[in-house]
Amino acid sequence: MSAQEPRNSLWSQLSPLAWAGLAGYLLLVIWMTCFYPAFVNGTQSAAEWLNSAWNPETDYEHGWMVPVLSTYMLIHASSSLKGIRTQGSLHGMWLTVAGALLCVLAVRTQQGRVAIGALPFLLTGAVWCYWGGKAALRCAFPLFFLWMSIPLPGFQQATVGMQLLATKAAHWGAGICGVQTIMEGTNISSATGQWDTYSVAGGCSGMRSLMALIMVSTAWGYLADKLSLWKRIILALSAIPLSILANAFRVASIFICAEYINPAFASKTWHDWSGLLFFFPASLLGLMLLHGLLAGEVPFLKRRRTVVRHHNTPSGKEDSAS
Repeated sequence: MSAQEPRNSLWSQLSPLAWAGLAGYLLLVIWMTCFYPAFVNGTQSAAEWLNSAWNPETDYEHGWMVPVLSTYMLIHASSSLKGIRTQGSLHGMWLTVAGALLCVLAVRTQQGRVAIGALPFLLTGAVWCYWGGKAALRCAFPLFFLWMSIPLPGFQQATVGMQLLATKAAHWGAGICGVQTIMEGTNISSATGQWDTYSVAGGCSGMRSLMALIMVSTAWGYLADKLSLWKRIILALSAIPLSILANAFRVASIFICAEYINPAFASKTWHDWSGLLFFFPASLLGLMLLHGLLAGEVPFLKRRRTVVRHHNTPSGKEDSAS
């Protein structure tokens, strides 16, 4: 292989000295993130704090899936750089310095979320330094996707609004199916008295499902690289209306089961399993249909193509037939 020919692997473009420097840098980042007990009065590392923050109270039980998806998207991004000759740049030091300053700020303020927020800067800066701006740009989204694993307190303030929205939508949806209900705040009772009053609690607001679906739709939009940018943005943002609609029908289905099947089954078995059996399948099906619509692959919306064949006649003229 000549010096001008591109190499197949990004890793093969690094010299042994560069490899050693990168390995040392990554080990330092891993130690600072996973083992250095700088938070919760010196008892937890940033990774341990993040793991403890993935709980029902923060609606981030899905948080462990974010690093998994981020890793998969990073592999997808790096595969597109195969065969491309890259060259590192010291401009990436600006990002690493910004990440280092965020780490110092995190330790000084005892904010584990700031330390996790510094990770994309540290990692993207390293890619820029070793493989150049083009590689850093390709890898930036998968790395900054890690921010979606950080619980944000501001989202919890929207839970009450989501509860009221879910209650109104479920009341309307149940009425469509012939179930007459009485709504009082977030409480819904049977107009016929066939079942007791149900309260749409914070867990039924759909906030937890909304955050999980936003994570999935964002990754889906990124991986749909055959679509144009605006279509991928629409696909990512579609999680919001899909989540609200699917959760409304899920809550309404509880009242429908209580009316037509059994109140005990509705309040216990169906309430506990409807999210897994109804919400996520319906939401993912909605994403699939929207993706197909944006890509023009929905079967009944495909346009028929007219095939034109040219035949040479004895007179030398061409006839066409569709």
